[in-house]
Amino acid sequence: MCKTRFAIIGCGDVASDIGLIGRFNRKLQVVACVDTDKTKAEQFAKKYKIPRFYTDYNALLDSGELDVVYLAVPHFLHHPMILKAVEKGLHVFCEKPIANTLDSAIDLCQQVKDLNCKIGVNYQYRYDKACYALAKAAHKGELGEIYYVRCNVPWFRKETYFDSSTWHASKEQSGGGTLITQASHMVDIALWIINSRPEKVTGLSRRKKFKQVEVEDMFMGTIVTENDCQIELCTSMVATPERCITMEVYGSKGTGIYKGHFFPKVKFLGPKIKKEKPPVGGLHAMVGSLEGFRRWIVGEMDYEMPIQKSLEALATVDALYRAAESGQTEQVDERYLEFI
Repeated sequence: MCKTRFAIIGCGDVASDIGLIGRFNRKLQVVACVDTDKTKAEQFAKKYKIPRFYTDYNALLDSGELDVVYLAVPHFLHHPMILKAVEKGLHVFCEKPIANTLDSAIDLCQQVKDLNCKIGVNYQYRYDKACYALAKAAHKGELGEIYYVRCNVPWFRKETYFDSSTWHASKEQSGGGTLITQASHMVDIALWIINSRPEKVTGLSRRKKFKQVEVEDMFMGTIVTENDCQIELCTSMVATPERCITMEVYGSKGTGIYKGHFFPKVKFLGPKIKKEKPPVGGLHAMVGSLEGFRRWIVGEMDYEMPIQKSLEALATVDALYRAAESGQTEQVDERYLEFI
């Protein structure tokens, strides 16, 4: 059996999930990991039984012994590191967002649009069993006309979140705080469920606890779609104690209520609905997302989130930040539509 060889770039907390999952997927082979901190890279390689580690990304790319790079690095590094990988003919599996700004993401899509390399963005909730069942029920009309959606991301972060990874605190490097880093998952899922493009937004951004950083730790906003459906969004890093993500979808025939944790659940109120399963299964959504990406690059199936499709959520996040700054309703930048 020919395995897909991939390397993990960035050996922080997020990469740990892929390091573990990669060991149990027999069609994948983690051949190397990279981190600028040699001790961290060496310890990561030892923990997940990865044969080689590097401190230089370019040295890895020059090795010629891999098919895919998985990027779990600061947001502002996505653009240049993706370009370097595709120049070597490699596919890329990248953590969201695809870039720290919409302008950067659009520029990236322009530069890679004529290349044969495939770039996927890890919006793994597309492979969450409960999210998938909720989206498919909405798409089949089993909830009727969708009137509105409410999303809540009541998470908690300690000071070490910013102290240990200082790029999180920089607006220029991260692109923002809890909205882009955590809640963009729910922006993507809500838009997927409604199946209508975002048009205009309002936003309210605050630094309630972490006064010393440049990014928000709390954000509230609304999104109105082309079919006049409304999304209400609340996200934070200051909920004590942290609770699971919830999403409520209200339709003319019924309601779907999602609760996300390690074992996510969806409950339907009103009609009896048979829950559809995602095309790629797994104990956790990350398992399905990584395997879905692998099947995509070997030509077995489409992936739920290629780079072009990821632009819609980022364009919406961009508009929400602009609305919070202006205090006015803002239109979603439509430049992303060129790539869809």
